[in-house]
Amino acid sequence: MTRTLFIGDVHGCAEELDALLRECGYRRGDRVVLVGDLVAKGPDSAGVVRRARELGFLAVRGNHDEHVLRWHAGKQPEGKKLKPEHRQVLDTLEAEDWAWLESLPLHRHFPELNVRVVHGGFVPGVPLEEQKPELLLNLRSITPRGEPSKKMDGGAPWGSLWKGPELVIFGHDALRGVQQYPHAIGLDSGCVYGQRLTAYVLPEGRFYSVKARRAYMGL
Repeated sequence: MTRTLFIGDVHGCAEELDALLRECGYRRGDRVVLVGDLVAKGPDSAGVVRRARELGFLAVRGNHDEHVLRWHAGKQPEGKKLKPEHRQVLDTLEAEDWAWLESLPLHRHFPELNVRVVHGGFVPGVPLEEQKPELLLNLRSITPRGEPSKKMDGGAPWGSLWKGPELVIFGHDALRGVQQYPHAIGLDSGCVYGQRLTAYVLPEGRFYSVKARRAYMGL
């Protein structure tokens, strides 16, 4: 079976992405799936997108990817200012990069692995077709009243309540770090904040990680 490397939030950390691919023993023929937030905050968002595009990586859209796409399309929220970490993305991506980023879905299904990939999360108990795009990008927690929350301190990690049957692999939650539950795995280990970049590889079921070269942003 083809190896599939699921990789957490890269956030423009192109050198760390290269290091993690080496750590995993990546070779042509392996399938690489990025769990979103390819861009912003780190030093080389364009490099990350171009590697992914040119090497045929798969990915889902993250909330920061969505944010820069909206600005690029002129759909920025009224009264909002563009932050420097997003301005850098707008200034460095080329037309092919934007087209590739725009093509990314909010979630992907890998039926042969019984895996679904999303950046934020899925609300447990809600049918897939009824999941809200905003939560697919931003979900972190489920409140004690059973309501979805974008906040880390908003309740229990949504993945801890996910009953399957599919294994969901996600990102977006750097404060909690790597998460492992019976039917959900979180891979955001805070690389851009000076921590680590993490991959989960199937079918071997093994985690790999590399240290960030430095902290590019404060957590």
